[in-house]
Amino acid sequence: MTQSERRTSVETIRLDLARRIVVGLIEPGTALDEGSLAAEFGVSRTPVREALRQLASSGLVRQRPHRKAMVTKPDETELHGMFAVMGHLEALCAKLCAATMSPSERRALERLHMRMETMVQAGDAASYTTANEEFHGAIYDGTRNAYLAEVTFATRLRVQPFRRAQFGTLGRLAASHGEHTAIVDAILRGEGAAAEAAMASHIGFVEHAWHRYADLAQASSEQKALQEP
Repeated sequence: MTQSERRTSVETIRLDLARRIVVGLIEPGTALDEGSLAAEFGVSRTPVREALRQLASSGLVRQRPHRKAMVTKPDETELHGMFAVMGHLEALCAKLCAATMSPSERRALERLHMRMETMVQAGDAASYTTANEEFHGAIYDGTRNAYLAEVTFATRLRVQPFRRAQFGTLGRLAASHGEHTAIVDAILRGEGAAAEAAMASHIGFVEHAWHRYADLAQASSEQKALQEP
């Protein structure tokens, strides 16, 4: 397996396990066996081990020496801290982009934003989720600051499972796109302060949407438990 293939395998495993944990298909307290997961995904233990390490950094898994990793419930204080840092970093990226993005990059961002509108209209959450990561990545790259882009991406990786899950709430795609509109408009006008404020507000709404999703998922789980014989 090449280095690129290994990274792809890690990403696939991490996202799939994160989705299952976040939606409640794998409950807190469940032990995750590396060998079983390797067989399930058709890979060696190495990418599984790396995926579990990344999930641990998001607070979804607790790794224990010489024991199987265990699914955990994210610590609310720690998660809020991650969202707070994410908000500051992305707001700074948006502010810098308003000054540093090239004309061609601005046009590309605008075109991507317009394509995402068609995904909202079609209710295509899967495509929108992928495009959303491209949208934010374009803003990181547009800062012309490789270190800031790297740190922001690393932080995003930790909160990614929760950012993805929040699209499961009713009306969130349209709301997200509307928040993006304010960001794009400010960047295109070259208004750094407005872009910064719009992005900070957007990340705040993302965190709120995640908590709303988590509350609904918890209520649904409790309802199912009551209905079981």
